[in-house]
Amino acid sequence: MRPLSDIVVLDLTHMLAGPYGTMLLADFGAQTIKIEPPISGEGTRKLLAQDPENSVDGMGAYFLTLNRNKRSICIDLKSKQGQALVQRLVKKADVVFDNFSRGVTKRLGLDHETLSSINPRIITCSVTGFGETGPAPDRPAFDMVAQGMGGGMSITGEEGGRPMRAGIPIGDLSGGMFGAMGVLAALHARTLTGRGQHVDISMLDAQISLLNYMATMYFLSGKNPGALGNGHFVHVPYDVYPTKTRSLIIAVITDNFWQALVELLQIPALKDQKYNHQPGRLADKAFINSTLQDAFEKETCEFWLEKLNERRIPCAPVNQFEHAVSDPQVVARNMIITVAHPNGRPVQMPGNPVKLSETNDEIYTSPPLIGEHTDEVLRNFAGLDNQEISSLRAAGVVG
Repeated sequence: MRPLSDIVVLDLTHMLAGPYGTMLLADFGAQTIKIEPPISGEGTRKLLAQDPENSVDGMGAYFLTLNRNKRSICIDLKSKQGQALVQRLVKKADVVFDNFSRGVTKRLGLDHETLSSINPRIITCSVTGFGETGPAPDRPAFDMVAQGMGGGMSITGEEGGRPMRAGIPIGDLSGGMFGAMGVLAALHARTLTGRGQHVDISMLDAQISLLNYMATMYFLSGKNPGALGNGHFVHVPYDVYPTKTRSLIIAVITDNFWQALVELLQIPALKDQKYNHQPGRLADKAFINSTLQDAFEKETCEFWLEKLNERRIPCAPVNQFEHAVSDPQVVARNMIITVAHPNGRPVQMPGNPVKLSETNDEIYTSPPLIGEHTDEVLRNFAGLDNQEISSLRAAGVVG
């Protein structure tokens, strides 16, 4: 059993932020119906679709990953008939999830006010760049816009270097993640009130939330933090050190860890008592880092990991993808799954990081072909017969 198996989601999303949010809900078993434009389909169908290394039979890595566990129905949302058809589906739906620009759902007659008049229990979720209120909600936004405006880029990268975005698109992904959280909260609230509601998610808001304690530090001190590379503003040593193989992470956050490291390395200069406590280490951060660098580069990362783990000193390799996805801990927790392309070819991708003790069935179905489930959905959720579906198809309303 999967925890959201009784929930029906109408997925109007495109690109990354929205589809990631609905992917999370679909992984939990929500019956997720992806509504796409006829003929061309949703935009990510084209991304990497012809890349020989990153696609399977014209389906690229974006679509393969973000649309597992979903069904596809093609409806022309720009037509009045298409809008009426979605409104008909809303009668049996629990959630309508989109990441259109602000105002688009209103123009399409798919906003919360309209849909709740059809189904008072409906939950709508919109993920936008800047939310639906405030002085500037209509600006276009993509991942790096959110990262830059949210402050995170100013503390990412080497000290004195150019601002650097995160390597993974956290602007988009966090928007989708918080969208899924908002939907889950609204679903629970519905059990208390009997009513649905609208979930308004701003990608910028999500980035501000992720600043967390560092924003509180700014309010307390009035000082803007800067980029520190891989170092830390409190803990020393806390950095990345090249070795003969992979780079090595050391994260000494207590004096006990420091003592264990000193005993391992047996470097006289590091035995100075002024380093026994954090203030002394922080004052000589550059010297400690250079001394450790000289030591670590003499052996392999694997050698040091074994020695450091024996003494329970926090450490890790800097993994490339090939190492990260084959780590025994990752594999053991079913974080690398296999999803079949519709042609049957297996494709590996990341799994669901939420592990439940009871409703924990993990099922992954193929991402849909464009419009693959149009007839099925219109029959089962809208109550249309074959003749009605054929008429809509002939008129170009569905595909």
